[in-house]
Amino acid sequence: MRSYGQFCGLARSLEVIGDRWTLLVVRQLLIAPARYRDLAEGLPGIATNLLADRLRNLEAAGVVERRLAGTGSVVEYALTPWGAELRGPIESLIRWSTPLMVRGPEGDSFRAEWLTLAVPALLSARVEVRTPAAIGLEVGGPPLRLSVTDSGVEVVPHDGRALDATLRADPAHLLGLAAGAFTLDDARALGLLAIDGDEAAVRAAFAA
Repeated sequence: MRSYGQFCGLARSLEVIGDRWTLLVVRQLLIAPARYRDLAEGLPGIATNLLADRLRNLEAAGVVERRLAGTGSVVEYALTPWGAELRGPIESLIRWSTPLMVRGPEGDSFRAEWLTLAVPALLSARVEVRTPAAIGLEVGGPPLRLSVTDSGVEVVPHDGRALDATLRADPAHLLGLAAGAFTLDDARALGLLAIDGDEAAVRAAFAA
């Protein structure tokens, strides 16, 4: 991206992360470090040469680094400590997007892994006193595990550990519940979701 020629923190930040697809690359790396192939899979619609260009620019700027994965010789991409500081701005944008998400996917691509950022971003802004809970989330992709503890909210792929309850919903309704756009009672009355297990745990997790 060309320089804006402005001595302004926002302008200089946009010179690094303002190009199309760049923040979505960062989103994927906030979920987890990834190989090039996995990044391409997690970014439906991106051209491979464009992904390579964005990674090259982010690496040159000090946002992304390449490293060997595990003990093998496979290269993966990861955020640098400075790059990882983009979590806060990205979570703020996720919360800001709430009015844009009420329409649902409407043919857009969706991957359950994107909820590992979105749900904690939405819940953390609403839930102040947290009652520990472990909730399974089934949204039409690989099952997820929502963990609520005194230290925060986390969503990760479900690893088979015991759950207090399982919540089934489509992505838009799950996000609406997490954002507080509607109550759990309203959602159940409208048939927007289903709960197996301890409903009180779900209410505690979603402050519903």
